[in-house]
Amino acid sequence: MENVIAIFDIGKTNKKILLFDQSLNVVFQEEQRFDEITDDDGFSCDDILKVEDWMVNSLQKIIEEGQFEVKALNFATYGASLVYLDKDGKRITPVYNYLKPMPEDVLENFYEKFGGVEEFSRNTASPALGMLNSGLQALWLKRKKPETFAKVKQILHFPQYLSYCFTGKVTSEYTSIGCHTAMWNFDNMTYHPWLAHEQIQLPQPISNGTVFPVKIKNRIIPVGIGVHDSSSSLVPYLSGNSEQFILISTGTWCIFMNPFNEEPLTADQLKKDSLCYLSVQQKQVKSSRLFLGHIHEVNAARIAEHFSVNPDFFKQLQPNEAMLKSLIKKNESKPAFFSNGIPEEFIDKTISLSEFISADEAYHQLMLDLTRLSLEALKLVIPKNNSAKAIYISGGFARNTLFVRLLATLLPGNKIYTSEVDNATAIGAALTVWNSAFGSSATATNLGLKEYKPFDLG
Repeated sequence: MENVIAIFDIGKTNKKILLFDQSLNVVFQEEQRFDEITDDDGFSCDDILKVEDWMVNSLQKIIEEGQFEVKALNFATYGASLVYLDKDGKRITPVYNYLKPMPEDVLENFYEKFGGVEEFSRNTASPALGMLNSGLQALWLKRKKPETFAKVKQILHFPQYLSYCFTGKVTSEYTSIGCHTAMWNFDNMTYHPWLAHEQIQLPQPISNGTVFPVKIKNRIIPVGIGVHDSSSSLVPYLSGNSEQFILISTGTWCIFMNPFNEEPLTADQLKKDSLCYLSVQQKQVKSSRLFLGHIHEVNAARIAEHFSVNPDFFKQLQPNEAMLKSLIKKNESKPAFFSNGIPEEFIDKTISLSEFISADEAYHQLMLDLTRLSLEALKLVIPKNNSAKAIYISGGFARNTLFVRLLATLLPGNKIYTSEVDNATAIGAALTVWNSAFGSSATATNLGLKEYKPFDLG
């Protein structure tokens, strides 16, 4: 039998089980989608019973078939979700959706008790996001469903609950607590006093490398306590090289992550959609974000419609240095798109596309201006004494050569790389339990780096 680590990678849409061999190759993968159900208020949420049954059954099937020897099991999941257990260790509520609206009266006078919303948010590195602040979900349950809350004996974050389904161990860890939960005091690196004030208790956090031996189908398997997906996706990069770096994870949201910025979060950074979370090494990771993928999608669609071209025209587009030089000269290095900021609907209709001679020219200008917006978000995570010269770009925009080379052009003092690490989140979860599985450190992750040079726009 082939020795493997099993990982459940549980996203909002897709639920996966992956098996990694000792070279970190995926040797088995199964993916499931489950229709959402509604909670006791009629709001959509994950069908946790189906997720639990699928996890147990899929792992047992792999063990029974005998092709793989599971040496360890771990979990990576989305955050901002809590699970409540009663005195018998039974789950007593649905897994409430973090998109569920937060009633205004729940937080009435709450922030004022702890320095006001601005100071509280800075101290907890958590912008005021309602239910997306998972700690405030517990406050909501206490305020709105007191009879249910009275039955609560244990509170777990979602990754730890999935681990609990196998181990029966109630745990807490740093990556889930530290990600915009409003629970963690980043000044003192401990739980924020408001939890004790409201008599809301969670276990003291332990290392992500912690495992518990569990008997599954007559085999003793070390089972990890889980990890928050954002922190998990950083692990391969932290283990794969020795130099400091900034990771830009691109998709619908573009997330700029600096695990080497130890400067405290400022009120100004917070206002500009920045926050901090914790790595598996319990270090601060300063992060900012931009709705880049969506902004790109809706504005590129407007360009395609105006010029009557295929909606995917930009995928075949080749960067044109002469066109970029002309556009920069024409606009005197000022943005043409989003010159008045990003509109509420994200489509910039203030710019007349008839100013451009072609879809390609309009798209070059769009990407130039989107890269400038990305640079502003990136600057929020760069400390004054910046020592992270390497910037890694992963995700969809790593395949957009125009974006990557424009970023290299705007950051001449940095080295810009694209990185192709499939299943980075699952790999991160595997690496945190690697030593327990194989009794040794993992080989360095192949980050699939490719360096890109700037345009010559002088």
